[in-house]
Amino acid sequence: MAYVKWGVIAAVLAAFVALLHWSLPQRDIVQIVGTDVKREDVTRGDGEIMSRDVRFINARTEEGRPRVYRNEDTGWGFPFYFKFDTGDLTAEAQSLAKTDQWVAVTHYGWRIPLFSMFPNAVSLREVTGPAASFFPWFNVIFLTVLALALFAIYRRIQRFRRRRIDPVLEDIDESWDEMGDRASGLWQRVRRFFSGR
Repeated sequence: MAYVKWGVIAAVLAAFVALLHWSLPQRDIVQIVGTDVKREDVTRGDGEIMSRDVRFINARTEEGRPRVYRNEDTGWGFPFYFKFDTGDLTAEAQSLAKTDQWVAVTHYGWRIPLFSMFPNAVSLREVTGPAASFFPWFNVIFLTVLALALFAIYRRIQRFRRRRIDPVLEDIDESWDEMGDRASGLWQRVRRFFSGR
């Protein structure tokens, strides 16, 4: 039973870490080579098929590997990047594609070719070269605050359990012990009665 418990805990923890990795911002240093717009069909919950245009930013790394980013507004939804400037970002990318400028692309999400998934570009920032690096301040602060909040919730649950749940469980345990003692005493009397002692 302990294996099942720890297996469930590990699965929940892995899913939570994957969600954090998918939704927290990451940066790639690339050169932008162009932009693209593709028409995609999306099936809504009611079964209706809608067509929409999706913008993409095409780039390459220092090693020459391709990087493709989706360029869609996040709006007010999750993850909460509040991105409403897809058109502006496309214009900026098109301008940078005409130069050999290195760019830091801030994005979230994963590239999974099997499912045609692309990370969503959030912002572009010119940098001095491919060796540029940034300390992930937002991620560090966010994860620190999240860890403190989870620890505070854990401590409150522990205190609640000690104050409210543990005394009730002790009372139940004592009641079971008393019932067991009574049943044992009754059994002893019944045995004595039938054995004639």
